[in-house]
Amino acid sequence: MNTRALALHLAAGGLPVLPLRAGKVPFGNCPACTRNKCGGRPNMKIPGRCACPLPCHGWAAATTGTHRHATEWAPYWERAAAVAYHPGGAGLTVVDLDDAAAIGWARATLPPTRTVPTTRGEHWIYQGAMPSANGVRPGVDVKSHMAYARWLGPGEGTMTVLPAEVRALIVKAPVPARRAPSGLAVSGAGGACPHRTPAYLERGLTMAEQRITAADSGVHATVYRAFLAVLATHGRCGCLTDTHIDRLFTAAQGKGESLRHCTDAWANARARLGM
Repeated sequence: MNTRALALHLAAGGLPVLPLRAGKVPFGNCPACTRNKCGGRPNMKIPGRCACPLPCHGWAAATTGTHRHATEWAPYWERAAAVAYHPGGAGLTVVDLDDAAAIGWARATLPPTRTVPTTRGEHWIYQGAMPSANGVRPGVDVKSHMAYARWLGPGEGTMTVLPAEVRALIVKAPVPARRAPSGLAVSGAGGACPHRTPAYLERGLTMAEQRITAADSGVHATVYRAFLAVLATHGRCGCLTDTHIDRLFTAAQGKGESLRHCTDAWANARARLGM
């Protein structure tokens, strides 16, 4: 069966497919989409296919439309070297095992499922979709949403529901917050502290932490404003210590801010207040 006939057969069965050229890569963008003139891939941030009528956007072009494969895409299938499919679009996840060591790990760790031999290893196919990720461990890629896999045959074995062990492969361990550099506190002007009780400073720090943690957009600006508010109220009397500042930096880093961004925001807030 040639690639076009195979594509029509798979598409008719509900598998979204696309042609691959030599080198196992999708066809390049068509003239209408060159240099992003088409406006880009409409659905790149969420699983879905591209609105372009030609197969020039990789996984986002995959479709079950047999009429499209038989008409507009016919010239591409005549030049295609292989058939690929979008696993996530079919509700599937492919665990791509590149070598014997990866296969050995899978057999010892993952539930058995449908298996397809590849050039160097195996594809383990599970029922269920998830985000894709490459290099989740040595020799192991996960292909589902926003990815494509080569069609190498139906495989053998009963397909298993996507297990937690596979979903856990793409979960990254949280990165520990880096401590704020020492010496960021502002020296007091002398005299009695206007904050009559430590609770006043504690409330101010807690409010700033909560404001940063609750931010769901504009995190950079929120961090800067929180730093500015703390410095404006507590920064001139010498109450703030490196420990207090480290709490604010930890909250900011918990929202994805880097240590450098935190340090810059703190410096900008101090400059704004003339400290």
